[in-house]
Amino acid sequence: MIGSASETAAAGLIALFFLLAQALRIGKRGDQLPPGPATLPLQHPYYKFTEWARQFGDIYSLMVGPNVVVVLTSMSAVKELMDRRSATTSDRPESYLANMTTGGLHMGISRYNDNWKVQRKAAQAVLTPQATNRHLPIQKAEATQLMYDFLKTPQDFYSHIRRYSHSVILSINYGKRSPRYETHEAKAFWHVLHQWESLLAPGAQPPVDLLPFLKYVPERWAPWKTLCKEVGRLQRELYYGLLTECEERVRDGKENGSYMEEVVKRRKEFGMTREQTGYLGGSLMEAASDTTASALQSVVLMLVAFPEVQRKAKEEVDSVIGSERLPKLEDWADLPYLQAINKEISRLRPITPLALPHATTADEYYCGYLIPKGATLLINCWGINHDPELFEDPETFNPDRYLRSEYGTKPGVDVTDFRHTIMFGAGRVGHLNAVTNYPLLMALHLQRICAGIQLANNSLMLNMMNFVWAFDFSHGTNPMTKEPIPVDLRPSPKGIFTGPDPFQCAISPRSASRAEMIETEFVNAIDTFLPFEELLTAEDKAWVAESRASFR
Repeated sequence: MIGSASETAAAGLIALFFLLAQALRIGKRGDQLPPGPATLPLQHPYYKFTEWARQFGDIYSLMVGPNVVVVLTSMSAVKELMDRRSATTSDRPESYLANMTTGGLHMGISRYNDNWKVQRKAAQAVLTPQATNRHLPIQKAEATQLMYDFLKTPQDFYSHIRRYSHSVILSINYGKRSPRYETHEAKAFWHVLHQWESLLAPGAQPPVDLLPFLKYVPERWAPWKTLCKEVGRLQRELYYGLLTECEERVRDGKENGSYMEEVVKRRKEFGMTREQTGYLGGSLMEAASDTTASALQSVVLMLVAFPEVQRKAKEEVDSVIGSERLPKLEDWADLPYLQAINKEISRLRPITPLALPHATTADEYYCGYLIPKGATLLINCWGINHDPELFEDPETFNPDRYLRSEYGTKPGVDVTDFRHTIMFGAGRVGHLNAVTNYPLLMALHLQRICAGIQLANNSLMLNMMNFVWAFDFSHGTNPMTKEPIPVDLRPSPKGIFTGPDPFQCAISPRSASRAEMIETEFVNAIDTFLPFEELLTAEDKAWVAESRASFR
């Protein structure tokens, strides 16, 4: 006991002296570095980072101990450093906690190394536009169930959206769906994802990368090590379990066309280990589930908060689609106001306010400043999207701005370096510059640009049209006072992502005929669901059978 107390005291003194030494260095930087403030770690930094951008300019530096962080708050800086110089800016910062959890196998946050390259090669091979089109039937069917769920239990809309986003990528990735939010895979996924996000949230754990000696603290005094092990165990249990089911289907000749079945069959071609394969599937599932859910929840939030926007959207949808049929994906091109709402939500409330951090693998110079090898690069999406020099009343939700100009900017703004893909990260974008509908960021990038853009776009387009066509959204009502319950438009931090917290609203079908069409469409979708329900648990199969008994 005495030895343990002495060790604890010694460790505490070392930590204290180290922190004092670092505190004396706060704000001190080399002469060639971009200017910046004296800094301390921040819990939710994007508001402060944007304030500093107005003070120090579009590129400035932060000193976090000996580590250099460079914040970019202009499209021109992003294009030059992250796109044109992607050969030296596509790394990720070192994360001891992430590596301890995943063994360095998570593609979204992996360093720019052989592991990332082999996983990226496999992702590019299977996430093709042609493959995405093949999976449209199940994506449309899941969107139909989301409408049906809104119709039957609208008070659970927040969970229904989560079920939808998870079930789409689970079906496409692994050939197995989640017909209800309580399905084993859905519960396991959202539980481990929340643990993972909490682990990575800024300030939630000790700064091990800043204080390297913490790596050597015994686990009994380092609860973050126990948390890393538990999160890693939960990830492997879920990801490798789903992979095993895919491997067995491939072995037995019972494939249903999922992405991971193709990866399993081509694993030797890609040069992948089983561990890399398991984490590839998990990374794809994480990337698509959380961001899609947050984006769709934000759509509902804005429709509730801005009834005039909802009214105009309905007028447009009714003029193009009418009331005699459900929306089709092809209708999106004829709905400019709905497209504008989509873009304005992404501008006003980006799901990743600081994107995902990059790191440099060599010294770079920009605007006369040194960006040293090993520096962390942050894209301040929030600051760019809320810049009053670029946008009229940037804090105001106003989709009309995108009807007046392609990027929603003020007259006279030079948009040469603008692109909507900033919400998907940065890197070599190639043909993606020509695409204009970008709802959300997924955590995988071509030289860090998102690999699943078309899949994400399809989800947002289908569901936005369905929501506006099918339902009226309004404020919930306080049962005691009968007063409308206000909604909170501020984004809530979820690790490196943001999204709306659960909120109350009222959702009702726009007419009895539309409700009937939703029910008919859901019945017609059942045949599409069946191939993805063969591996459900007995409990889930019983629930599915009971919920559909009235349809047979």
